[in-house]
Amino acid sequence: MAGRVRSATEHAGAHFLRDRSVAAELVRHAAIRPGELVLDLGAGGGAVTAPLAATGARVLAVERDKRLGRYLERRFEGTGVRVIRADLRTVPLPRRPYRVVASIPFATTTLLLRRLLDDPRGALAGADLLVEWGVARGLTAATPRDLATAWWAARFELRLRRRVPAACFTPPPKVDAAHLQVRPRALAGGGAGQRVLRAMLREAFARPGQPLRSVAAGTFAGAGLSHRHLVRVLATTGLDPAAPATSPTGAQWHDLAVELAAANRATGPGRAASRRVGRSGAVELGDGRQRRRADG
Repeated sequence: MAGRVRSATEHAGAHFLRDRSVAAELVRHAAIRPGELVLDLGAGGGAVTAPLAATGARVLAVERDKRLGRYLERRFEGTGVRVIRADLRTVPLPRRPYRVVASIPFATTTLLLRRLLDDPRGALAGADLLVEWGVARGLTAATPRDLATAWWAARFELRLRRRVPAACFTPPPKVDAAHLQVRPRALAGGGAGQRVLRAMLREAFARPGQPLRSVAAGTFAGAGLSHRHLVRVLATTGLDPAAPATSPTGAQWHDLAVELAAANRATGPGRAASRRVGRSGAVELGDGRQRRRADG
């Protein structure tokens, strides 16, 4: 099958996993339960699809190449695998909770991560991905490097589990791969926390030289939180108010958003919990009933 895989999709620059032990370990660490909905994006010849099928999960194997799609349909006929002939860059993602376990084409890594991790209303329940080594190292660095990475790292725990040698793929890529594990943090389901987090990150990365206390103050301008209160919240999360704006880790951004969202709710008795992020990036409080009427 390796030769047919290579000739069928050579135009895509794909590198197909050929080491069964790597595929088995990827699925084992994903801890998939029977009946779960799991996507294998860029299924290729089914190296990851096969161990996924053995878990008893509902597996959607997404593959855009017609020849590979037909091969997958024959290979997994009569199993719990459904083959979707579509491009992983555009295939609609499920609205119900789902997992992703896949060895994805290196060229699509950033685009796919945006699809999976950007949307605060997304239903991703976890992912175990084989991605380019350098990408995984950047995403799992202690301090997020940019706004997008900080947004992802605050809402998801990003962990580099292992390095996967290039020799495990055919044709072998020029660089090694890595097993990137993605698990949602509790904040991912909280609307108020999400809005606070997004506003803080925009403020921090717009002016990275400012101190954290200025980020908090700028985010909550006009929301009724005193400077002293904001500094105290920063201290309770283990952050130095004078530290640079972009210095927190993903976990610290998460914790700070949770604490500030709670503090925001506590400062306005009689006000509804609904909020919006203004054009300036600051969180603004509003009357819930008036807002519902305005929204229709």
